[in-house]
Amino acid sequence: MSSPSVTRRTSHRRLAGALGVLLAVAVVVIGLVQGSPSPTPPRALDPRITSVMHKPDYRHAQWGLFQQNPETGKVTQSRYADQFFIPGSTAKLVSVSGTWHTLGSEHRFVTPVHAVGQRRDTTLKGNLDLVAQGDLTLGGRTRKDGTVAFTDIDHTYANDVPGATLTPEDPLAGIHHLARQVRASGIRRVDGDVVVDARLFRPDPVLAPTPTPLIINDNVIDLLTSPGARAGTPAALEWRPKVAPYHVTSAVRTVAAGKPSDIAVSSSPDGTRIRLSGTIAAGSAPVLRVSAVKDPNAFGRTAMIEALKGAGVEVRAKAVGPNPARQLPKSYQGAPTVARYTSPTYSEYAKLILKVSHNLGANLGICLMATSTGSPDCANGFPVLAAFLDHAKVDRRAVQLADGRGGNPADRTTPRALAEILTYWQHTRDARTFRTSLPILGVDGTLADSCRSCPSRGKVFAKTGTTVGGDALNDRLAVGAETTAGYLETRPGRFDVFFAGVNGASTPNAGINGVLISGDDVADVAAHLQQQASGRD
Repeated sequence: MSSPSVTRRTSHRRLAGALGVLLAVAVVVIGLVQGSPSPTPPRALDPRITSVMHKPDYRHAQWGLFQQNPETGKVTQSRYADQFFIPGSTAKLVSVSGTWHTLGSEHRFVTPVHAVGQRRDTTLKGNLDLVAQGDLTLGGRTRKDGTVAFTDIDHTYANDVPGATLTPEDPLAGIHHLARQVRASGIRRVDGDVVVDARLFRPDPVLAPTPTPLIINDNVIDLLTSPGARAGTPAALEWRPKVAPYHVTSAVRTVAAGKPSDIAVSSSPDGTRIRLSGTIAAGSAPVLRVSAVKDPNAFGRTAMIEALKGAGVEVRAKAVGPNPARQLPKSYQGAPTVARYTSPTYSEYAKLILKVSHNLGANLGICLMATSTGSPDCANGFPVLAAFLDHAKVDRRAVQLADGRGGNPADRTTPRALAEILTYWQHTRDARTFRTSLPILGVDGTLADSCRSCPSRGKVFAKTGTTVGGDALNDRLAVGAETTAGYLETRPGRFDVFFAGVNGASTPNAGINGVLISGDDVADVAAHLQQQASGRD
């Protein structure tokens, strides 16, 4: 049973979650936070920065800047440094830091399969229990060298952001690995069932997207549409992972080259019947969409039974059906482990979350911090995060968080607080690992397409954040926040910490390109800060 303080905290979070409306890029629109102007910055702003700030899209917006040498403490830029800003996904610097500190950079998730029952030669009279451990990389992410695969625009954003692509890895790789180990243990027949044990933590709908203990392919079905040979022909469709009883149909038609591609996805209430409709232009690149897996435990159970069959292990129970969680034992004492899947290190997890702004993984960190205390209640991850901030000497009053990804209406940070977190990491043995886990300007992640040819390419390491929604009154998009925070390489091996961001911008129309331009503007500001600090024109 939760203590009264935990109960109150949970109810407050649920109220905040009920008031929020989640929008494109998994973020929300909040009003602009006002504050008194900071003192005159110690160093005059580069005119290229002021020219960005004076663009029409920022007429009613508030810009924040902060830049500091983490070794000497000298502040070289400060604009509204102690005022609250909507952080967008720069909030992931907070949640990922807390999870990293709690688990350790070398932590690996080990997902076991237990044989519960009696063995008679090659037959198990009982169940195989797959005990979920909150492993984000159970399928579709791990390369042969043990690193985590990602693309610059992650497949989880495919329905909202153009250009999302897939990694080549098998999304069921972890499940197949477990099935082969079961067979290698000598089991050829299971006279019982396969059960997913998802008791690690209780899914908390306040955290959206909602983490689950078992995660396969980020709990989505990938749907890749390619144009037909000419206008008027049906489009081609590939989808993965193929697990019963999921079934996909497509009514997407090819239209003339140059016309817009517009593909919509719908599904049955249980998510197992998926339909695509719309158009795709002849000669265009394939278009990726995703559809949610609504029952990850049933999905994982079926996937495991199908993988066992492919590995040569017969399971008496029907493959399709609900997960029989009531059959789980109180403990696994005496139940041998017949398979285990070991994840890459948490630092690789963090790289995925920070590089592509992985919302599910950031929220998962809150739940994992809770489980580190033995609690299955994700809300109990926040006291762990608070203790980390105190340890890191971050002013906790300058941070407000109700989730891990930076998408809750309550989420706020000050530029200085984010700089304090970044400063903390610079004084740890994980400094380089943490820094290179961030998107790198002009190189990878959410900064891959910004400043590809500028002098600052490869010299800015920063988490980005975007908060956007529709302004129906003016038929445009309201950019609640466009932010970035990280490190500027001022000379080889020397780094300043910084924040650059804007709250309350707007785009000229309702097209997403205006948001992408705002992101480029903020990236340009970071580049100009780096160039100014390193003495480059």
